[in-house]
Amino acid sequence: MGQTTQRFSTEKGNFIMIIRAMPVGPLQANCYIVGCEETRHAAVIDPGGDVDQILLALAKDRLTLKAIINTHGHFDHVSANKALKKATGAELMIHPQDAPMLAQLSGAAAMWGMRSEDSPEPDRLLEDGDTVTVGHIVFKVLHTPGHTPGGISLYTDNAVFVGDTLFAGSIGRTDFPGGDFDTLIRSIHTKLFTLPDDVAVYAGHMEATTIGREKRYNPFCGIR
Repeated sequence: MGQTTQRFSTEKGNFIMIIRAMPVGPLQANCYIVGCEETRHAAVIDPGGDVDQILLALAKDRLTLKAIINTHGHFDHVSANKALKKATGAELMIHPQDAPMLAQLSGAAAMWGMRSEDSPEPDRLLEDGDTVTVGHIVFKVLHTPGHTPGGISLYTDNAVFVGDTLFAGSIGRTDFPGGDFDTLIRSIHTKLFTLPDDVAVYAGHMEATTIGREKRYNPFCGIR
């Protein structure tokens, strides 16, 4: 776990936000543990597998899980929902347009020759403009469809967790059911590229980047 985990501590006013990135599951999707150092409350964003590693990381940082947030419903980002919720009792959240996918994870994974447990139903449905508060951290929900109809990004101060909407030098696939290229590009331009250039972008795959870097250099997004 140590070799596949990065920890960042960023000053947020009077408290520190801890961000731990963990590639999990057979497709090595990025799972993020985001914790408030003062309250020790945390959210897990996109638990795609390896629940034991996630729980170990939470324990190592002495964090209590309060929220499990799915940026979208693809199995490689949500396969540990059931085990993580059972172990922690944390509230499970997703956008309503992707919520039906949670009951179909086993079939979706089987199409890739993989296995996944179906997820419990969400406790909370997140809409554009909603907020999720974890300790002193407040995530603003941005509906960013295109990769999936119910894809969301989570913005807090100078960090945004974008799932498979935007990557370093690339964008999410739109050839899966429910994907749409024009919708994805519109989401990136109207919801993400309106954020400040120095905002760190934590994506569902690959390394972190910034809004400014992607506006200048991402070949799919057309801004120079």
